[in-house]
Amino acid sequence: GILSLGTPGVGKTTLGKELASRVGMTYINVGDMAKEGELYDGFDEEYDCPILDEDRVIDELEDKMSEGGVIVDYHGCDFFPERWFHIVFVLRTENSFLYDRLESRGYKGKKLQDNIQCEIFQTLYEEAMLSYREEIVHQLLSNTAEDLERNLDQIMQWIEQWMKDNN
Repeated sequence: GILSLGTPGVGKTTLGKELASRVGMTYINVGDMAKEGELYDGFDEEYDCPILDEDRVIDELEDKMSEGGVIVDYHGCDFFPERWFHIVFVLRTENSFLYDRLESRGYKGKKLQDNIQCEIFQTLYEEAMLSYREEIVHQLLSNTAEDLERNLDQIMQWIEQWMKDNN
């Protein structure tokens, strides 16, 4: 299993979908899965978004993850079982790019500022480092289309090497 995480707007979905199509893995966007299955535990008025029911998400994903060959895309990671992932990629984007992306999605006020601060303080990278073995957590710069291609090439090389080492 591969985990792609980062602040909203860093390019997780673009990377995950493209990677899945290139290597034949299953792509799962946890936000979309939660929306489809209504896997929520209330609504956060301050951030104007539903609150994820993490236990129900884990239950929903368990069988798929045990089969392997899955790319999971989400902005947080501390509730996913460590056994699910062989590698974790934290996408990082410079604030000037991220601000424009989030603003174009309609983020404003506290929600916009908190997501920018999350990126500045590397909050999700730190969360990943605390949640998984340090050697499987990698940061990838995700500002441009060139970065996307380089990241895809790098991840595909890693997958090829992992397949050689484990088959």
